[in-house]
Amino acid sequence: MTDRDLALKSFALRRRMLRLIHEAGAGHTGGGLSCLDLLNVLYYRVLNVSPQTVDAPNRDRYVQSKGHCVEALYTVLADRGYFPDADLDTVCHYQSPYVGHPTRKIRGVEMNTGALGHGLPICLGMALAAKLDAASFRVFTLLGDGELAEGSNWEAAMAASHHQLDNLVAILDHNTLQITGHTREVMANEPLDEKWRAFGWEVRSVDGHDYAQLTAALTTPPPKGKPLFILAHTVKGKGVSFMENVAKWHHGVPSEAELAQAITELTAAEAKLKEAAS
Repeated sequence: MTDRDLALKSFALRRRMLRLIHEAGAGHTGGGLSCLDLLNVLYYRVLNVSPQTVDAPNRDRYVQSKGHCVEALYTVLADRGYFPDADLDTVCHYQSPYVGHPTRKIRGVEMNTGALGHGLPICLGMALAAKLDAASFRVFTLLGDGELAEGSNWEAAMAASHHQLDNLVAILDHNTLQITGHTREVMANEPLDEKWRAFGWEVRSVDGHDYAQLTAALTTPPPKGKPLFILAHTVKGKGVSFMENVAKWHHGVPSEAELAQAITELTAAEAKLKEAAS
């Protein structure tokens, strides 16, 4: 699948995610839009796992630590074929297993998450188990900016380096916003690249909406013995003008009019890309 194919797919996935959030009446819209390209690259180019190998012992593991953005994960998993697309219409509905955070009741979800700061420690354990078993699978997790205020992340970062877990990859959806505003104002955490290097990680800084950069960063092995940290610079609300870089869309449900405007903008951008490539 080419970069252009992934870009066109992302337009469709963004529209689908917005519609399901509107129908559900709940969802973390801004962060879902910022991390969707990351998930697209992971599931279509990087992860050694598929609907057919979802239970294989040597599959790659992905844990979405920023579990509140589960709508993006559900959308990509459905598109990848882990479950029917129609299931997305039940998200956050009564008695539906598709709740507002990842749960192992859903095919393709490795771990329940949502309490921030848990994903990286869990993945640390998975990666360490792989080393002890001489298994070849890799372990990936997606973190959020505000989540890095949780000390458990830094304990796990220190332990991962100590145990030389070069099969562990942590990706930061670095849109610089959390629910109450910019991280630099809520709990400043920069310079993140220097901090992760100080903890002994291989650090790669990329445009989190550039498919070629993401692919190269995620598929090039890190130096032996070093866990890999991807600092993915993203835009909260990516692709929708009135949502981009606006903190209130951390959690927000578009109205009928807002949904229509968002769909129109995404469709116009998609048409422009198609025209440029023709």
